[in-house]
Amino acid sequence: MFRLAHISDAHLGPLPDVTYRDLASKRVLGYVNWQRNRRRHMHDAVIDTIVADIKANAPDHLAVTGDLVNLALDGEIEMAKHWLETLGSPQDVSVVPGNHDAYVPGAFDKVCRAWAPWMTGDGVNSPVDRNSFPYLRVRGNVALIGVTTARATAPFMANGFFMEGQAERLGKVLDDAAKQGLFRAIMIHHPPVRGAVQQHKRLFGIARFHKVIRRHGAELVLHGHSHLPSLFSIGARGAKVPVVGVAAAGQAPGGKHPAAQYNLFEIDGEKGAWRVRLTRRGLTGPALPPSDLQTTDLDMPAVKDRELVRS
Repeated sequence: MFRLAHISDAHLGPLPDVTYRDLASKRVLGYVNWQRNRRRHMHDAVIDTIVADIKANAPDHLAVTGDLVNLALDGEIEMAKHWLETLGSPQDVSVVPGNHDAYVPGAFDKVCRAWAPWMTGDGVNSPVDRNSFPYLRVRGNVALIGVTTARATAPFMANGFFMEGQAERLGKVLDDAAKQGLFRAIMIHHPPVRGAVQQHKRLFGIARFHKVIRRHGAELVLHGHSHLPSLFSIGARGAKVPVVGVAAAGQAPGGKHPAAQYNLFEIDGEKGAWRVRLTRRGLTGPALPPSDLQTTDLDMPAVKDRELVRS
């Protein structure tokens, strides 16, 4: 059995010192949003509690699906690198960037340099850049496939982009992993399904992503961005591929979004007969430790599009 943990949207704080020059861009809007909202609801102490619970459950691997930072300031990117070092070895932790990690032009390249050890495929020695995605890591009988949708966007927009070049590369990676009989888990920040988020936050290229999945297959898709514990599906070769979201890892109880959670997957079986159990763990109150919120068998027939609800 392979145990895979999944977190997203840590939005690490506090913000480092910000200069007027830093704010001469889209960042000024993000800074105002941080001061008005995120600073009150996104807490490092909450993240620490979630991470401690993950480590106590000792998964085989941890997937982090983006938005480690807020404004993609140089100090934030470096702080996130140090945080990743506390999560675990790059051998045991895989990351894909989110829209906040590519908040302004140039930020994506800085993230690729700083977080490269956690975003590099097996046997790859070249520098990480946009063309490095999707990357492939094989751990046990699981293929961890990192896709990027992160790109700097205009003010008030938080869209993601899945373009043709990456789609072609993803198809090849999925085929190669299938030939090896591996369980294929795709990590992506923006939810690759319609209606999961508002239009200004949606992914461009959803139809393209679905086409790849229908043609080449996959076993599991993990995403963040929505700050919601969700479960959708994509039809592929007569089967349903689960698409699983997660609440923000730093969300304190009492906000408009669910309090911090993480997903823990137990993956067993073999090609054509995989068994996957999802346990959602998280906070239920400000002074309570994380606990099991729901357990779902993802290999049950006719998975329906739905949001997971607390049991």
